[in-house]
Amino acid sequence: MANASLSWRETVRSYLDKRLLWVFMLGCSSGFPWVLIGSNMSGWLKDAGLTRAAIGYFGSVFAVYAINFLWAPLVDRVKLPILHNRLGQRRSWIFLCQFLVLICTLAIAGVDPAHNLMLTSMLALCIATASATQDIAIDAFRIDTFPKSEASKLPQASAMAVIGWWTGYSLPGYIAFMNADDIGWNGVYYGMAGIVALLMLFTLLVGEPHTKREALQAEAEQRHSKILHGKITAWFSVTVLEPFIDFFRRNGTQVALTLLLFVFLFKIGEAFLGRMSIPFYKEIGFTNEQIAYYPKLIGWGLTMLFTLLGSMVNVKFGIVRGLMIGGIAMAASNLMFAWIAKVGPNETLFLATLVVDNFTSAFSTVAFVSFLTVVTGQAFSATQYALLASLGNFGRTTLASFSGELVDYLNDWSMFFIITALMVIPSLVMLYSLRHYFADMLERAKQRND
Repeated sequence: MANASLSWRETVRSYLDKRLLWVFMLGCSSGFPWVLIGSNMSGWLKDAGLTRAAIGYFGSVFAVYAINFLWAPLVDRVKLPILHNRLGQRRSWIFLCQFLVLICTLAIAGVDPAHNLMLTSMLALCIATASATQDIAIDAFRIDTFPKSEASKLPQASAMAVIGWWTGYSLPGYIAFMNADDIGWNGVYYGMAGIVALLMLFTLLVGEPHTKREALQAEAEQRHSKILHGKITAWFSVTVLEPFIDFFRRNGTQVALTLLLFVFLFKIGEAFLGRMSIPFYKEIGFTNEQIAYYPKLIGWGLTMLFTLLGSMVNVKFGIVRGLMIGGIAMAASNLMFAWIAKVGPNETLFLATLVVDNFTSAFSTVAFVSFLTVVTGQAFSATQYALLASLGNFGRTTLASFSGELVDYLNDWSMFFIITALMVIPSLVMLYSLRHYFADMLERAKQRND
């Protein structure tokens, strides 16, 4: 995957590809629901007087991101009535999910979570489910748009997806926290509904990618029909089983199992930190305006800058090095938050921490997303990527729900952040031990014209 022969100028010019703009626009749609039921909701619940443990448990709605691979085969195979003919396989699913997010956002805007926590949780769960399904289609859209034969484009596409995600997450979050004290959280959510409508317009503007997916799926159906003797049975078998069979066949059983474990471990520490970041900022003494300005607005700008730089490094020197750099730095960056916990609401230290955290996150995420893309096949890109992303999301969702309990048990923010730093170490050990496997897979992907 390294392409050191390109000059830096040629590397920069290679970003002038309209397909990268499409990936960015859909990345915004992918990140936005996380601010709806993530940081915005954490801020609302904290202002409403809920405990840290309750806020942590509320985040359990994100667990659907960890299991969305279960229905990912439907996104690969089911053609939605009316929408499919107008928008195509990927965009039709994206548009439908955005519409569901819009309806639920309007519903949440009319709720008081302090008195209707169960209803708020159910609406948040609906948003999470629609968003997790949308992510399946958006990831598949990116993979279909940039085949692995365009090896140097994979880090670029991953970077634009990450930048889009953080734009969809950070800018609306900035707007929300800046206005929460003036118009209230209910008014904020009505404004968020307008952003969903704008994202739906974006989906209508991008172009549907053209692939050999249907032909490859038809070939798989022929193979299965010879064994199962029936079109319906073969369709079901190909839809449910073939994506997983294909994944293990393409990568080998030993590598596939090791890969799944690495994906699961890589970002657990970051997930625990992220879930408790807003309650930490508030308890340590930062205001809503400071949260809006530093983590949301400045954090967004830093993420864009470091993600672009990180993708350029990955284009020139390869994904494996990017994973190593980002993974090692990711462990160290969590310690900056422990420093804030000792010093207090110091804005200079806050800014320095955001610089370090966004640098490490950008490098690791671009390499991570690029790597997941490499090990997926074209015929079942939605299902296979969803399987890998679900494992990565498991730590960010299900396990991180206990982050509030851990803080309460420790009663020490500094120790909590030190523990989140140590959580990264097992994945770094595994990454080092599998570096040759990773390099071989990337080389095979480059040689295969798929």
